[in-house]
Amino acid sequence: MKPADSMMRSTVFKFASLMLVAVAYSTLASAQARPFPGPDLQQIYERLLPQIEKIPAFDHHAHPGFADDPDVDAMASPPNANVPLRTRDDNPELAAASHDLFGYPYGDFSAEHAKWLLAKKAELKKQLGTGYFDSILDKLNIEMSVANRAMMADYLDPKRFAWVFFADSFMWPFNNQAEAERNPDEGVYIPLQEKMLHRWMQQENVTTLPATFKFYLKFISKVLEDNQKRGGIAMKFEVAYFRPTTFSDPTREEAERIYETYIDSGVPSEEDYRTFQDYIFRYLVTEGGRLHLPVHIHTAVGIGNYFNLSQSNIMNLESVIRDPRYASTTFVMIHGGYPLEREAIWLAAMPNVYLDSSFGELAQYPSAFKDTLKMWLETFPEKITFGTDCFPYDQVIGSEETYWLGVKSSREALAAALAEMISEKEITEARALDMAHAYLHDTAVKLYAGKVH
Repeated sequence: MKPADSMMRSTVFKFASLMLVAVAYSTLASAQARPFPGPDLQQIYERLLPQIEKIPAFDHHAHPGFADDPDVDAMASPPNANVPLRTRDDNPELAAASHDLFGYPYGDFSAEHAKWLLAKKAELKKQLGTGYFDSILDKLNIEMSVANRAMMADYLDPKRFAWVFFADSFMWPFNNQAEAERNPDEGVYIPLQEKMLHRWMQQENVTTLPATFKFYLKFISKVLEDNQKRGGIAMKFEVAYFRPTTFSDPTREEAERIYETYIDSGVPSEEDYRTFQDYIFRYLVTEGGRLHLPVHIHTAVGIGNYFNLSQSNIMNLESVIRDPRYASTTFVMIHGGYPLEREAIWLAAMPNVYLDSSFGELAQYPSAFKDTLKMWLETFPEKITFGTDCFPYDQVIGSEETYWLGVKSSREALAAALAEMISEKEITEARALDMAHAYLHDTAVKLYAGKVH
C-alpha cells in the first residue's frame, strides 16, 4: 500500500469516527428534557385536543342522578356550606354546559330563564326514559360512568353505569348521640350513616344487629357479597367526613369487647368508638382483598364548614395502604388527595394503589388542573384515572351540567399538560396519546377486568 493511500484511509477513518461521535452527542443532547416549553406549544396543544376528545372515557367517580333522588349519595350537604368559586351557580361555564347539552339560549340561571331549562329536561326525561342519562354520556363521549351512590336507580342503564356502594355505616352500629352532637355537620351526616346501616339490615332481612361480634362480622361480609352479586364493583369510604383517617391496629378481642358492651345499650367513649372503628375499617379492607372488591377512599377536602383537612390528610392512610397484609386489596384514592396531590402521587408507587382525579378538575380551572395532571403524568402515569365527580347541585344545575364541566376541563387540562411535556422534550407525541388513553379509559377498565365492558 502506498503511503498516500494509507494516509488517506486514516484521514477518512478519523473523519468518520468524529461524525459518529457528533451524531451520538446530538442524539443524546436532543433526548435531554428542557425546563421550558418552546414556541411550538400552542400548535401541539391544538393537534392533541381533537384527538383526546375522540377517546371514549371511563368516568371513575360520579354521582349521577336527579336532585330529588336521595340515593345520589349516602350523605347530604350541610346547610350554609361554602363552596369554591368554580362550583357556584353563577359560574357562566355551567350555562355554557346547558347550552351545549340542551340548546339553552341564556347565559345565566335567573328564575325566569331557568324555567326554559327545567321544561326542556322534563320533556327529554319523558321522551327518553332510561335512555336519558345514556344520551348525556353519548354527547360527552363517556363510554361508562361509575355511579357512586347509596343505591342504584332504575332510571340508570346498568350497561352504562357501574355501582360503587358505601361501606362507612358498618363503623357506626352503637348509640351515636355524642357523635352527632360534635358539630352541626355531624348532626347531618351521622343520622344518614344510621339510615344506611338500617338499609343494609333490611336488605339482609335483619331486624336487629347480632348480639355477638362474630356474627356482626358475618353480617358485614354478607352485605359485601350480596352487593357484589347485585353489580357492585367496589366499596367506598367517606370516613374523612366523620373522624380522623389515622387508623390504629387493635386486636379482634378489643373490638369484640367494645361491640358486646355497647350493642344493646350505653354510649361508647370516643376512644372506644375509634378503636372499634379502626378494627372494622381494617376488616373491610381485608374483605376487599378477599372478594376482589377495590376500596375507594375519599382523600380530599370536603364540603361543610367543619371538615378537618389536617385530620383527613391522605398521608394518614399510608400505614394502611403500605401494610403487607393488604397487598391483595386494590385502593383507589378518590379525588387524588387534593389539595395534597403532590404527596398523594407517591402513594401510587405501591402496586395496588391508584389515584382518581375527580373534583380537582371542578375546584380548579384547567390552567391549574393542568399542572396537577402534568406532575402526575411525569411520576406514575400508569396509576392515574379520570373522574368527573358529577353531582346534581339543584333542580336546575344537575349531574348533566357537572358531567360536562368535568369532562371538558379534564380533556383540556390533559391536552395542555401533554403539550408541555412534548414541547419540553419529555415524551413523544405518540407516547402522549398512549398516556391520554390510559388516563381517560384504559387504566380504570383494567382495574375492573371482567366486571365492566
